[in-house]
Amino acid sequence: MAPAGLNVHTRGKRPATDTETMIRKTLLALIAVAFAAALVGTATAKQLVREFKGSGNTTTASFQVEGPWILDWRLDGDYESLIALDVTLIDARDGRHIGRVLHTKYKGNGVQLFQDGGRYQLRISSTLARWTFKVEQITREEAELYTPRR
Repeated sequence: MAPAGLNVHTRGKRPATDTETMIRKTLLALIAVAFAAALVGTATAKQLVREFKGSGNTTTASFQVEGPWILDWRLDGDYESLIALDVTLIDARDGRHIGRVLHTKYKGNGVQLFQDGGRYQLRISSTLARWTFKVEQITREEAELYTPRR
């Protein structure tokens, strides 16, 4: 046993100085703060408003969004060439047809950006398909990063 106040180390490693210990603690604190800030920024940027899952034909419950917002969609089915999906955006206040949002005959997924807020519903018609739609509120900064497929 070593006398009190004597630093004993093994395997040729010297003990860390007070300055080195302080630097390590400061770096760990900075990393923790940066990580927490990234989590907070990600959590508050995109917000799930509603999610709809199903198959067949339906008109969804209404949902309220502010602009901009996105419709994140996924389509799956048991067949490669027999599936179909047609989605229309409806004004939930008066039932007015706003426009066709999506039409496909293939499995897949995608995102559609909308600039105008309001109270809406989705009218979904599908054949031999399972679908999922997520309505998500996004920030203006996120909308600026959106680039549509051509």
